[in-house]
Amino acid sequence: MSGHSKWSTIKHKKGAADAKKGKLFSKLIKEITVAARIGGGDPDSNARLRTVIDKARAANMPSDNVTRAIKKGTGDLEGVTYEESVFEGYGPGGVALYIEVLTDNRNRTVAEIRHMLSKGGGNLGESGCVAWMFSKHGVLTFDKSVGEDKLMEVALEAGAEDITEDEDMLTVTTDPASFEAVKKACEDGGLKPLEAELTMTPQNTVKLDDKDAEKMLKLMETLEDHDDVQSVSANFDISAELMEKLA
Repeated sequence: MSGHSKWSTIKHKKGAADAKKGKLFSKLIKEITVAARIGGGDPDSNARLRTVIDKARAANMPSDNVTRAIKKGTGDLEGVTYEESVFEGYGPGGVALYIEVLTDNRNRTVAEIRHMLSKGGGNLGESGCVAWMFSKHGVLTFDKSVGEDKLMEVALEAGAEDITEDEDMLTVTTDPASFEAVKKACEDGGLKPLEAELTMTPQNTVKLDDKDAEKMLKLMETLEDHDDVQSVSANFDISAELMEKLA
């Protein structure tokens, strides 16, 4: 297991999402606003909006916050205009990084991302330098207590591509077109995902030693802590023993 799944695992173990709920709300509000601006304010006809609203509910965001963010996106309330951008670069050990942001000041954000990468043992690259290493997939993570056999039966029947197992998690991968159907089938079957999102997954991985692994995880945390960063995809691979040590 690598990149997205490994980082999801360590975040759950550390409880990072709960510790930074205020920052998480801010990121979700941005995403809701942009999703509503692009695809309209009705989640029934806007899959991107529906997905991020589900994430907001899972994070216990008040419904008033969601409603205001939608109205800002549709223009019913005045709000900031955010620009979607992707930054590509490298981390310790040559790990490829695909960083998705929403910003109201691209020049400021790119300068800050460049500084963080440089300080964390990496560097910012040209557009397209690592995008070819990733492909978009739907990724749903579950606690093992849901039962692998039941999850496999429900998810594969709904169109999932693959199910992988970690020490304490199960990860379902789908193509983007099947993501909503698989998510709904799992939820209807009483299988609630810990996380469910469309994300960039790596086609190959870079195995890291102790020193680079520690640097890479610190860099991931620093990047994800930035107000404008919505998601970070990476192709690092860390052994289960080392991951446990670092966690």
